[in-house]
Amino acid sequence: MEKEAVPDAVVTRLEDPWYDAPVPEWGEPDGTGGTVPDTRPGPAARHSHSAADIYLEVQRSAAFSDVRRRYRRFVVPAAAAFLLWYLAYVVAATTAPGLMARPVVGALNVAMIAGLGQFVTTFLLTWAYARHARLHRDRAALELRWDTQEMTRGAGR
Repeated sequence: MEKEAVPDAVVTRLEDPWYDAPVPEWGEPDGTGGTVPDTRPGPAARHSHSAADIYLEVQRSAAFSDVRRRYRRFVVPAAAAFLLWYLAYVVAATTAPGLMARPVVGALNVAMIAGLGQFVTTFLLTWAYARHARLHRDRAALELRWDTQEMTRGAGR
């Protein structure tokens, strides 16, 4: 990004993590129709730890594994239970129409109550997921994120 408000303006560059290897003859506009050669140091001139190395290090860390374990410990059983509940509803609706048509209260039958139960369980599962994330994962994930950002800043990013 360049600032061109004043003819003697300071050129401000944003570090772009995807712009590591400059292409020959590829520069940026200098405001006069020409291009300024890319003078940023290449990957070899930077610190020994690149962002990719830092992210791999974080991925192998105990803190990251703990966040992922907590995530899986809630999501896998919850998704399996909801899928089984949904499939039970579909199977019952197709194989036992007499059961599903049985009246429960007034005009409400078993199928309508089970269908409304699908909506209720969807909202309950969403609430439980958000609560679990807030209580068990968010703080650890946020700390991990801040630590990772500090490490990448220290690596010249």
